[in-house]
Amino acid sequence: MKLYYSPGACSLAPHIVLNETGLKFEVEKVDLKGKRTSSGADYMRINPKGYVPALELDNGNILTEVGVIIQYLADQNPDQSLVPKAGTMEHYREMEWINFISTEIHKTFSPLWNPNTPEETKQNQKTLLATRLDYLAGQLKGKQFLMGENFTVADAYLYTVLNWAGMLKFDLAPWPILETFMARVGIRAAVVKTLEAEGLTR
Repeated sequence: MKLYYSPGACSLAPHIVLNETGLKFEVEKVDLKGKRTSSGADYMRINPKGYVPALELDNGNILTEVGVIIQYLADQNPDQSLVPKAGTMEHYREMEWINFISTEIHKTFSPLWNPNTPEETKQNQKTLLATRLDYLAGQLKGKQFLMGENFTVADAYLYTVLNWAGMLKFDLAPWPILETFMARVGIRAAVVKTLEAEGLTR
C-alpha cells in the first residue's frame, strides 16, 4: 500500500493508523499547491479531488476520504482492535465519532487555514468550534479515549485535527481535558514515529 500525504494535513490520521497496525506500506509526499507528488507524478491523476489523503492499494485501487481510509486500514488487522467489531453498537458509535470529527471539527477548522477568509468569518468559525469542543470535552470526561479505555482510529483522527490548534494559534487551554487527551495520544509510539516521519516534531 502507498499513502499519499502532506505533512500535518488530515492525512496524518491514516499515517498514524498505518503505524499502529504494523502493516507494510510506503508513503509519498504531495505538493498540494502544485498537485505533484515527490516523484513528479500528477496527483490529479491519482486523486482527481486534489486533496489528501489517498491510499493506493496493492491491486491498484485508490481509496480517498479520511474516515473511510482509517476504517479500511483497521479492518486489515482486526487483532489490533482499532475499530469495534462490525455489527455492534460500539462500531456504530465509533463511526458516529468519525463523522462528527469530519463534519463538525475538521470542516470548522478549514476556513481558518485560508488567508483570504474574512476576519469576521474566522471569528464566527472559532465561536462554532468552541461550542463543538465544549461538547467533545464533556464526552471525554472519565475516559481515556473517545470509546473509553481503548484507542481507536477515531482518536487518531481527533488528534490530527486538534493538532491544528497550535498551528493556527487557537488556544486549547479552556479545555484541559482535550490537552490531556492530546498529550496521552501524542506519546504513543506510532504517533511519535509518524510525527518524526512527517517532520513535525518540535
